[in-house]
Amino acid sequence: MLTYVIRRLATIPLILLTLASLIFFLLRFVPGGPFDTEQAWPPEIQANIAHRYELDLPVSTQFFHWCTAAIQGDLKESFQYLDTPVSKIIATSLPISMALGASALLLALGFGIPMGCLSAWKQNTWIDRLAVLFAVTGLSLPSYLAASLLILVFSLQLGWFPPALWEGPSSWVLPILTLSVRPLGIVARLTRSSMIEALNSDYIRTATSKGLGPMSIHLKHALKNSLIPIITLMGPISANLITGSFLVEVIFQIPGMGKHFTQAVLNRDYPLVMGVALTYGVILILSNLLADLLCAWADPRICFAPCKGAG
Repeated sequence: MLTYVIRRLATIPLILLTLASLIFFLLRFVPGGPFDTEQAWPPEIQANIAHRYELDLPVSTQFFHWCTAAIQGDLKESFQYLDTPVSKIIATSLPISMALGASALLLALGFGIPMGCLSAWKQNTWIDRLAVLFAVTGLSLPSYLAASLLILVFSLQLGWFPPALWEGPSSWVLPILTLSVRPLGIVARLTRSSMIEALNSDYIRTATSKGLGPMSIHLKHALKNSLIPIITLMGPISANLITGSFLVEVIFQIPGMGKHFTQAVLNRDYPLVMGVALTYGVILILSNLLADLLCAWADPRICFAPCKGAG
């Protein structure tokens, strides 16, 4: 397993270089620029700004200079936030986005797995139908609509939570709920189908014939194997939470990386777009690697190296 982890980690620089190349040249060749405004600036000011940020150099030279600085840990300064290094913006906003995504993921797992297990246990009953209805609703409800409904009910009508910002526990509730709605539905549906398949398998029938109780069969035997598909999807679910947080952070005015990334794209803030995109890339790569390792822990039959007896 250690060899597998080292091999996966060794591919990270190549992946990040490919990602950086695509984003860098795409930003440069799309029409428009970071300092295009409705009122044209004098040519002297435009030339000074372009020289300061090396925008007057050939694109290939700009990319080489950026890669050289990035290897040394320097992601340049933001165009939008003057004299502010991109690394400082990421260091400030990353913990907020991570807290938002991790809280939404824990909420989705904490409620989705028990809901799926209960739905499978009470298959074809009103409990099962209610759980499936809730899961399907969460899957089909867009984030912006879920956010609007939550703000309308719990903020404007009931007044329980503030409608925006990230200033305390009470203001965290609605963004976390909004971001967790879709992954909760995914986890619940997947857990239900996996549990139903596990409960109909031969080893569960053998455990039942030995006189084991229902709780032991469900929790000790069926649940562990049912979690393997969920663990496999942990990487994509984490990706959905990260990309979904863009819209959620904008709606609730949360000063996380998603909001900064959205504003940076709109304002053509090249250094900030590059820095945030690479940070997201590292998070996604590590999330997928962790999901693979958790799959191996849950199912010892999974081999990362050529297994003995493999044809």
